[in-house]
Amino acid sequence: MTLQEMINESRRIVFFGGAGVSTESGIPDFRSVDGLYHEQWPWPPETILSRSFFDERPEDFYRFYRAKMLPLEAKPNAAHLKLAELEKAGRLTSVVTQNIDGLHTKAGSHRVWELHGSVWRNYCMRCGKAYGPEYIRDSKGVPKCECGGIIKPDVVLYEEGLDEDVLSGAVHDLRRADMVIVAGTSLTVYPAAGLLRYFNGRHLVLINRDPTPMDHLAELVLHEKVGQVLSSIKVTAPEEDSDADA
Repeated sequence: MTLQEMINESRRIVFFGGAGVSTESGIPDFRSVDGLYHEQWPWPPETILSRSFFDERPEDFYRFYRAKMLPLEAKPNAAHLKLAELEKAGRLTSVVTQNIDGLHTKAGSHRVWELHGSVWRNYCMRCGKAYGPEYIRDSKGVPKCECGGIIKPDVVLYEEGLDEDVLSGAVHDLRRADMVIVAGTSLTVYPAAGLLRYFNGRHLVLINRDPTPMDHLAELVLHEKVGQVLSSIKVTAPEEDSDADA
């Protein structure tokens, strides 16, 4: 069965995506050969992006964060746009993403579970006041609130747990899904990758440049670019198909 045929017969699709979904928007992924983790910094990125490093060396954290984690000018690519189209047509229930770039929302998707948070939200650790990402980008050193508190991005750092409301929402949708499309993720980052165990639906599709630990469980595996694959999908509303099936 082709990807198009699976989508045509599905009513509750969940898209589960990682960094590879945004590479076609010019945002480098973390673990590929040419990704962020292979660039030279005084500390490994895993260390810099940890909560203990943020607390102990906030100025060094923000130097890295401004340089590598704030792609505010990036635009949604064909994958983001097609997913928004599928949601609007009533086929896609939600997007579950490990990305923090906010591109799914920019593309027009409404039900997006951002497992690792978003660079578009920032808050004062003392008083809770919210700040936009431009404030972080344009500030010097450690960004401070008008009350004097340190501002922290609303992103999940290493050593931090996932937001319980986001987690429960993603699990709820995965449990109810009749199809899950996994794309642009190595499925090696936990606990995010472990969420797929809640899926008991009919179709599991994996779209990723490199093999993943779950390839053998998928009905269809495509080692291609996510945007190229999804852009070829023709989107129809479920009502049209029920008429044709009658």
